[in-house]
Amino acid sequence: MAIAKEINSLYYICHINNLKSILDEGLFSHNKIQTLSHKVIYDEGIINRRKDIKPNPEKNETLWDFANLYFNARNAMLYRVIHEQNLEDITIIQFNKSVLDYAKNHNGYISIGNAAHSESYFSEVTKGLKDLKKKWSFWHKEYWNESDGSKRLMMSELMVKDKIPADYINSIYVKSETIGDKVKKITNFDNIITQPNMFFQPSYTQQLSQTRITLIQGDMFFSYAQTLTISVNTVGIMGKGLASRAKHQFPDMYVQYQTACRNNKIKAGKPWIYKREILMDEELADNPSSLKNPNGLRWFLLFPTKRHWKDNSRLDDIEQGLIWLLKNYQKEGIESLSLPALGCGLGQLTWQDVGPLMCQYLSQMNIPIKIYLPKEDNIKDERYLTKEFLLGI
Repeated sequence: MAIAKEINSLYYICHINNLKSILDEGLFSHNKIQTLSHKVIYDEGIINRRKDIKPNPEKNETLWDFANLYFNARNAMLYRVIHEQNLEDITIIQFNKSVLDYAKNHNGYISIGNAAHSESYFSEVTKGLKDLKKKWSFWHKEYWNESDGSKRLMMSELMVKDKIPADYINSIYVKSETIGDKVKKITNFDNIITQPNMFFQPSYTQQLSQTRITLIQGDMFFSYAQTLTISVNTVGIMGKGLASRAKHQFPDMYVQYQTACRNNKIKAGKPWIYKREILMDEELADNPSSLKNPNGLRWFLLFPTKRHWKDNSRLDDIEQGLIWLLKNYQKEGIESLSLPALGCGLGQLTWQDVGPLMCQYLSQMNIPIKIYLPKEDNIKDERYLTKEFLLGI
């Protein structure tokens, strides 16, 4: 399908108890679902708001008359669902992109953005796909924010009148193999994919015994730690890597970082903390005003690992920064902390050098610590993840 060559799949966020009926009978619209035994996972207020929205004002149809799929399942709605529901009950059904042809032949629509959002609009499928391609950089990504519209655009939907046949289902995504086994037992469906990252979960965790340190492979920006650590330089530029991600996901942090650099608050060996007052769930969840218990206070520890952005990281600067952190974390009010492998990747340092240094200082802190392992190193030797290597005991 030439007009949608970048779109490989579409997705439906689903309670595990609904899987069998969807696999047997297809995915129904909300009006059709009301006649079936169906476990609702979405907020009632959000569902009711869709009852009066018409994709086409000239027709007597509302969003309740359409089955809907997301183009990107890892979005603000999924984030909301997994924080309101038991994550063990949540699955994602993957539909083959040929469902787009089915939608074209059955008077389907595409909403550019969340269909219930006042700034979104509806198009017939061919035009909608062209509009999505124009906004590809916004909706096809791993993170979002409110200010650039990506939070809304990442929830763009395909809508098909009444029902989407089960023939278009390719696979089911689950968080863990345990859930996958449960799904297979319930449905007798074989193509089950375990992908924790799809559900904002780490793919690897290991607790260092006798410490409060956890080693993690995953997306640090979805960590529930109170304070996230961003590796920075001292000249106020965030051009690549995690710093660039932080710059775009949290633009207010970038402004504060540049100001701190100009005022000489960030120096080699001396991190600086930006204490935001925005709750994480209020930024990341869909329709956050109706959340019952939003949480996740997000501070940023801006940790200099380079003096100039062109330089490589220096191990002695990282050690001095860790010494400062150990001396000041309690006074500053840091209650939990996530960090990348400081200076690895773009900084050209290796985990073999950085890991023991970080762990030996951080193990002295009496708070939960999460260290996110470097993707670039692709640590294959498990000896470098042992307590004996990292703590020197």
